[in-house]
Amino acid sequence: MGLLEDLQERSGATCELCSATEGLTIYEVPPVSTGGLDGSVLVCATCKTQIENPEEMDSNHWRCLNDSMWSEHDAVKVVAWRMLHRLKSEGWPQDLLDMMYLDDEVLAWAKATGEGEAEGEKVIHRDANGAILENGDNVVLIKDLKVKGSSMVAKQGTAVRRISLDRENAEYIEGKVDGQQIVILAQYVKKT
Repeated sequence: MGLLEDLQERSGATCELCSATEGLTIYEVPPVSTGGLDGSVLVCATCKTQIENPEEMDSNHWRCLNDSMWSEHDAVKVVAWRMLHRLKSEGWPQDLLDMMYLDDEVLAWAKATGEGEAEGEKVIHRDANGAILENGDNVVLIKDLKVKGSSMVAKQGTAVRRISLDRENAEYIEGKVDGQQIVILAQYVKKT
């Protein structure tokens, strides 16, 4: 059975956030380290669009989180926590956040994308051209880079897919080059 079928079985073929039954797709909860069943959520097109495009948020749609925040699945709780943080200026989401409990590991996952931090506190990663980088973006190396601790040289033009960001330092990103996970300085990549 594939991941989509596993998620449909787990959720009863409904969106794990709002219970819609149409247009269901897989949403891998960033930063994607494991993916798979434990790192993914089955969502409808409306939820996915609003998760990926915060400017298109409809706060009334997310009142569904009153139920889904109690899911037994960590990936669902992480997305619920992130969406409630985006909406907390509305008032009612703060009440739900006050009731919500996440153990330390799940809370660290929820905070890994910088959701819930004040705008002034967020670490913003930018590529060589100044474009903002996000977890899961694809980048290209703009110069040859020697990899410390190995004889490997990451060549200019190498694509690095699905990067993850260091939330402590705006200069560092991580990604796989030739099957090896490496840390790369953001100034040496260009977003694709």
